[in-house]
Amino acid sequence: MAGSTARGSETHRRPRWGHPTRAAWAYVRRAPGTYVWLAILLVTTQVIRHVDPATADHILERRSTNLHHLQISPVRVLLTSALWIAGGGWPFYFLLYNLFHVPAERWLGTLRWISVAALAHIGATYLSEGVLGWAIHRGLAPPRAVYTLDYGVSYALAGVVAVLTYLIARPWRYLYAAGVLLVYGLGVQQSRDYTSVGHLSAALIGFACYPLTRDRPGSFDPVVSARTLWRRARGR
Repeated sequence: MAGSTARGSETHRRPRWGHPTRAAWAYVRRAPGTYVWLAILLVTTQVIRHVDPATADHILERRSTNLHHLQISPVRVLLTSALWIAGGGWPFYFLLYNLFHVPAERWLGTLRWISVAALAHIGATYLSEGVLGWAIHRGLAPPRAVYTLDYGVSYALAGVVAVLTYLIARPWRYLYAAGVLLVYGLGVQQSRDYTSVGHLSAALIGFACYPLTRDRPGSFDPVVSARTLWRRARGR
């Protein structure tokens, strides 16, 4: 009898441990591209953390989408530059990816989501580096700026942040879009550098990806969601 009771208790306890794991795996499976990207970023972040500064600079310089590399090996650097984090730390980007990339991938599907991210990353890179090249030509930036470090995932993120405008129900989408433009527009006004131009350009590219969203079902109403959460909280 004691043995039967122990087995019954063990069987009863298993779902308590298994349910959170299954829920987490189901959550990840709905946005596989986002979590593969995050896993790669975790690895590359650890690589940079565990090498000496000179080696880190060499690694990042080889993957920089600066004017020099865009002329001699554009495909390589456009791909590899999006696999490294430029400031903020991996936990910070883990939060941002869950806030923006995960809902975008679930809504658009992996192929359309990565298309938006790629268009924003590539387009904003060329536009921002074009501004830098113009500044060098006009004598507003030193010639050595062609080797400036330019890598990271923020341009792709800005594009995805912007395209989520079309997931949000009216009239809230207009407030969201205005907020996106305000954040990235203020960045240009305050920094006045090629990176801030890149972020604003990426956001505009995200807005321009509307044709990829037109036949996607579903919408997000923040007011309805807030009311639902409030009712659930009161019910507990």
